[in-house]
Amino acid sequence: MAKRISLREFQQNLVHRLSEAAAATEAPSARLGVEVGGENWLLRLEEAGEVMPVPPIAPVPLTRTWYRGITNIRGNLYSVVDLAAFQGGADTSLTPDSRLILVSERFSMGAALLVGRMLGLRNINALERQEDAALREWESGCYRDGDGQVWRELGMAGLVYHNDFLQAGL
Repeated sequence: MAKRISLREFQQNLVHRLSEAAAATEAPSARLGVEVGGENWLLRLEEAGEVMPVPPIAPVPLTRTWYRGITNIRGNLYSVVDLAAFQGGADTSLTPDSRLILVSERFSMGAALLVGRMLGLRNINALERQEDAALREWESGCYRDGDGQVWRELGMAGLVYHNDFLQAGL
């Protein structure tokens, strides 16, 4: 037999569950840590679609050096951008630790970012925001951890809609 509860108990329980759900949907504190050109970067989980080992990449002629080419992932073509080289650094060497991060489908890009390696999840609330840091258009913040390491936060929209990112051709 089902347990009977009063309308008041039902309403209190509902308010409690709605409060918990609202708290859970506030800005998540977990970020994906990656290494890009020797720097530590943070990505919002909702802006990164999927992380995977680097599949074969077909080069595309007459493109900028940071545009590594295209790859086929489960029947869909993705443009591969070397994030370190895009920012003016050295090309990312392909190693067993290298990864592709697919840009979230919400950006309608069909793009993937090549990074040096994964550094795991980081809690942004445990980092100290560096208010005086100079930020590029695609950086949404700069932080320092307890060990003094700098972490840059990637603003995916700022990157994928940046004019330079959209102009891969020579």
